[in-house]
Amino acid sequence: MNDKVSIITGASRGIGAETAKLLAQKGSKVVINYAHSSVAAEEVVSEIKENGGEAFAIQADARDITEMQKLVEETINKYGKIDVFVHNVGMNFPKKTFENIEWDEFIQKTNDELKAAFISTKLILPHMKKQNYGKLVYVSSGLSNHPAPNFIAHGTSKSGLNSFVRYIAQEVGKYGITANIVSPGLVETDATKDLPKEFKEKQESALPLGRLGRPSDIAKTIAFYTSDDSGYITGSYTPVSGGGEMN
Repeated sequence: MNDKVSIITGASRGIGAETAKLLAQKGSKVVINYAHSSVAAEEVVSEIKENGGEAFAIQADARDITEMQKLVEETINKYGKIDVFVHNVGMNFPKKTFENIEWDEFIQKTNDELKAAFISTKLILPHMKKQNYGKLVYVSSGLSNHPAPNFIAHGTSKSGLNSFVRYIAQEVGKYGITANIVSPGLVETDATKDLPKEFKEKQESALPLGRLGRPSDIAKTIAFYTSDDSGYITGSYTPVSGGGEMN
């Protein structure tokens, strides 16, 4: 990925941070997007630079078109192009059953998820079209296909994202741009650290590979889709779940 330019949303921690560090290691210049965690984002930038890579961090709410426009413009001003976009931004959602959730709570997650993907893609695509090249990767969730209690808002929003990506893939393929979905299972991150130990152990015991995912597992799959090795793959949905989505 020498001389490629990559924007990664939600890159201050977890899967996004691991992806940023891996792409930088492979030679890409990396734009670290964050919403609130400026200290964590700068730590990622520092680690990348210490290892000989190039990166900078910029705050932007992925749902805000003005802030995302600024992010895109700063990237173009600094590097002159955008080759890769990884949509990894996380949105809060209520963990409730259908019986207990209200419409406004339910739909807010889907609105946030799709608005962030829509705005980012809308702003980045013109730059990719100009060069007849681009790699779009969207981080989904196994819960989009395999329901679990209290995750109806999250799973439904990610199902919408999956469909969105396939439509994008169909439309932009003629410009040499691919769009693919990477779908993690349960991963050990800050977002899951408070889950009960018994629940995690139960999940692990049901997986063919016998362990929960790590951010690096997901990052490696994302890196494949950002590389030219995946040049003839688009519109795909790839579970990274230790075998948890085989059925």
